[in-house]
Amino acid sequence: MTSTVRRTFGDPVWPVYLVICAVVGTAYFAIPENGATNPLRIALYCAISASAVPALLYGLRRHRPRQRLPWLLIAGSQAVYALADVSFYTAHYLLGITRFPFVADVLYLAHYPLIVTGILLLIRARTPRRDLLSLIDATVLGVAAALLSWLYLLQPLISAEESALATAAYVAYPVLDLALLAVGLRLLLDPGPRPPSFFLLVANLLAFLGADSIYVLQRIDNSYFAGNFLDALWLAGNIALGTAGLHPTMAALTQPGPERELNLSPSRVAVLAAASLIAPGILLLENVRGSTGHVKAIAVACAVLFLLTLGRLVVMVREQRRLAVTDSLTGLHTRRYFELELPKALARASRARTRVAVFIVDIDHFKSINDRYGHPAGDRVLVEIAARLREVVREGDVLARYGGEEFALLAADVALDDLPVIAERLRTAVSREPVRIDDDSWLPVTTSVGAAPAIGQQDDPEETVAAADRALYAAKAEGRDRVSVGERPVAVPATDDAAALNYLHSLSDQVDRELSSHSHGRAVGAYARVVCLAMGGDAAAVHRAELAGRLHDVGKIVIPPEVLAKPAPLDESEWALLRSHPDHGYRLLRPVRGLAEIAEVVRQHHERWDGEGYPLGLRGDQIRWEARIIAVCDAWATMLADRPYRRPRTVEEALRELRDCRGTQFDPEVVDAFLRLHAEGRVHRLPPLSATMPAAD
Repeated sequence: MTSTVRRTFGDPVWPVYLVICAVVGTAYFAIPENGATNPLRIALYCAISASAVPALLYGLRRHRPRQRLPWLLIAGSQAVYALADVSFYTAHYLLGITRFPFVADVLYLAHYPLIVTGILLLIRARTPRRDLLSLIDATVLGVAAALLSWLYLLQPLISAEESALATAAYVAYPVLDLALLAVGLRLLLDPGPRPPSFFLLVANLLAFLGADSIYVLQRIDNSYFAGNFLDALWLAGNIALGTAGLHPTMAALTQPGPERELNLSPSRVAVLAAASLIAPGILLLENVRGSTGHVKAIAVACAVLFLLTLGRLVVMVREQRRLAVTDSLTGLHTRRYFELELPKALARASRARTRVAVFIVDIDHFKSINDRYGHPAGDRVLVEIAARLREVVREGDVLARYGGEEFALLAADVALDDLPVIAERLRTAVSREPVRIDDDSWLPVTTSVGAAPAIGQQDDPEETVAAADRALYAAKAEGRDRVSVGERPVAVPATDDAAALNYLHSLSDQVDRELSSHSHGRAVGAYARVVCLAMGGDAAAVHRAELAGRLHDVGKIVIPPEVLAKPAPLDESEWALLRSHPDHGYRLLRPVRGLAEIAEVVRQHHERWDGEGYPLGLRGDQIRWEARIIAVCDAWATMLADRPYRRPRTVEEALRELRDCRGTQFDPEVVDAFLRLHAEGRVHRLPPLSATMPAAD
């Protein structure tokens, strides 16, 4: 920010230009108009008009904007306009030619297409994605202006007794001004950056539009004469344009802006409402005056404004739906959209007897990018990788940002042999060249890709994703920057609840065997039951707390054993894998009939009271009560257990940890209840793997 300010206010060119033009303009109005001084006055006026052209060209060379063509077209339009000024004022002051139209009018009218095209290209550069709402709003304002122009400028000109050529010239000015007004309004409403050069360019447009409109009115009532106050407006517009080109921020004017929010500001609502009320207001005024000659034009304007308002509502609804399923950073679909589309894709595949596939793409060592270069650089990496993945994805497939640095692809009608080919295409699309993270730094970025196939509705969506996750973890365990294809997922059979539950219990016990010599899951379930009863939980809550505690770590079954049982501290990427286990547990449990609430409790058992937990970032009472209980019981059992990476803590150390984390990590009431139960001797010791935990009262 400091460097930008220094460039803006430390550049001496544009302030010097502004001062010189102001002095020349003051001299123009100070010199009296007579035969001897007119040549000097013409030279001063036309010098200001023409100076904007070299100012724009110098600014292009000095500031090197990303898009040059818009500025070149604007400079070209100003060159034509300067020639028109030379022709007009020479004819008036030196040759005494005052007829209308004249050669100068041809030149004045010729500059409009150039500047309109230049501004349209500016708008396109500033809003690379179509901004229909701004277009509709600009059209509403343009229709209101067109109605006023028709009634009070064009209609009197057409009705006047003038030659066909003069009438055509008279009409051409307000018509082309309307075109310039339309693009100017669109520029004002776009979401692009608004540096000082933006406001200088807008000032140029406003000065010219205002002066041209007054000029036409003066032509209608024959009050125009060369050198009146309109010259001040035209000169101010010329100076503003030249200053816009010289200002250091002119390069930023062609930068794309952020996607506009759908919320309407009060000022925008007020302007749109006023524009929409112009037509009925004029109708009321004409009725009071007893005039009925303009009813048709006003009725057409009212109809157009109504249709535009209706169209805006339709576009807003469509944009809201799009934004709800679009990641704001990368522009890809969201995880929610992906999860909604996966069951639909499986259903279509079942009917068509085809196969779908899920690919999970994870950026290797992404945390180190954020730590070393900062989160803005990390965001640029995510945006670039999203763009590269989008380039190699087929039309119709669903590409989503699945998590922080994870992307997911849902591909339909895929042969089994194509899975490694598609996965490798995704991997190489990212790693083919380094990613630019700032003006001077390029960073090699790699990804690991996991893939899993599914045939149709007989395959569970959650387990399909879990199978792709397991393949991803396998790719990471093998060294990263590679692909791994998993087997077709086998869903837990929901038709046999007892068998499904026994299967889940066996998975939980398998996790315990990987981690410790104690039955961690059984202990947490028993602790949770005791605490829930003591805190007044009903039978259903006690059952949920006990069963969720028993199965809270079942999602760790998809974590590679070399990570789960690693004897050394985990690195950040390994911690990221481990922190995914609540989500995996949720996916394993939710398809089983009757376990939907248990699945939600399992997913939330690592949420924190202060909102700093995972995977959902819930806080306080947003976390299910049973999950808050399990969080305390799980921490207690973990601290007392032997783990590959550390020694067990003493009971005193564990009690101190619970007290220290009361109100931050843990629900204070649950900690108080647990400490009270421990003091009463109602919290059992950890059972060994070979034992079962007896029911606690």
